[in-house]
Amino acid sequence: MAKEKSDTVKIATLAIAIAVVAVFTMIIKIPTARGYLNPCDVAICFIAYTLGPVTAGLSAGIGTALADVLGGYPQWALISFLVHGLEGLVMALIMKGDSVSWAKKLIAGALCMIIVAGGYCLLAGAFLTGFPTAVAEIPGNLIQSGVGVVAGLALSEAVRKAYPPVRSISW
Repeated sequence: MAKEKSDTVKIATLAIAIAVVAVFTMIIKIPTARGYLNPCDVAICFIAYTLGPVTAGLSAGIGTALADVLGGYPQWALISFLVHGLEGLVMALIMKGDSVSWAKKLIAGALCMIIVAGGYCLLAGAFLTGFPTAVAEIPGNLIQSGVGVVAGLALSEAVRKAYPPVRSISW
């Protein structure tokens, strides 16, 4: 019975995390040449630092893709799913464990920024915008993901300190 309750809480947490990522993606949109910048990485990084690889990977991928479809950018949905899903998964895998060093946190943050900027550049360049436009959007994507890393980590540290049982719903 306890395992069933635990799984139910994890599934409910995943659903809420997907919604949070979608809202963070849609709430503020800063237009770019072919898409938009948004604060989704704040939510993704918080979830990755706090709730584990399954929740981070799925909520990041599904939440951003859902926001793209609902927000009028359906052509970006698959790229967002892949890039942000990988971002959340990789960050959470690096951050897995109860006591994580600042070196691991910095590595996770740097990889997040590389995955977002590089992933959008490669995939958008190849399939949507062409490489000149995709390369021009690298600075914006680095800023977006960098802000997400810093704010997501700060929020996660505060929540984990204020509510230690949050670790029990990591998945």
